[in-house]
Amino acid sequence: MEQDGVPETQTLKDLLEIMHEHDLDALKVKVGDKIFELVRREGGITVLPPGMAGEPAAAAAAPAATAGGGAAQAPANVKKVTAPLVGVFYRSPSPDAEPFVKIGDRVEPGQVLCILEAMKLFNEITSDYAGVVTRIIPENGELVSLGQEMFWIEP
Repeated sequence: MEQDGVPETQTLKDLLEIMHEHDLDALKVKVGDKIFELVRREGGITVLPPGMAGEPAAAAAAPAATAGGGAAQAPANVKKVTAPLVGVFYRSPSPDAEPFVKIGDRVEPGQVLCILEAMKLFNEITSDYAGVVTRIIPENGELVSLGQEMFWIEP
């Protein structure tokens, strides 16, 4: 696929070169009608395809693989916890630790639900709601976008 006569692979190579040259941990660039989002992780760089990066939150969250099943319509009473920033989603404080919450767990306001890693900073994401976790949308280690749905909590 080409954008303004430049092959998409060349655009990605150029963006990767800029990231390495300036030692950037993340880069988000709009080229024409496409948005490229590159995030450095240990062991390399993750590149989101243009179709996934920068889409509106609802469109990006809908096709996501879920821990609670396939894409579904939320019941009217469900409270949705969305990502307050772009980052890597982690369900537990460390790889060998238990997840903060599991489907079916009762949560209270202020309880930690997950961690989002952004630019080597680990941000605890807490619940604003009391209720039962009915759906966990991102997979552990998945990059989430600003405003993307992460949890459904039923009162």
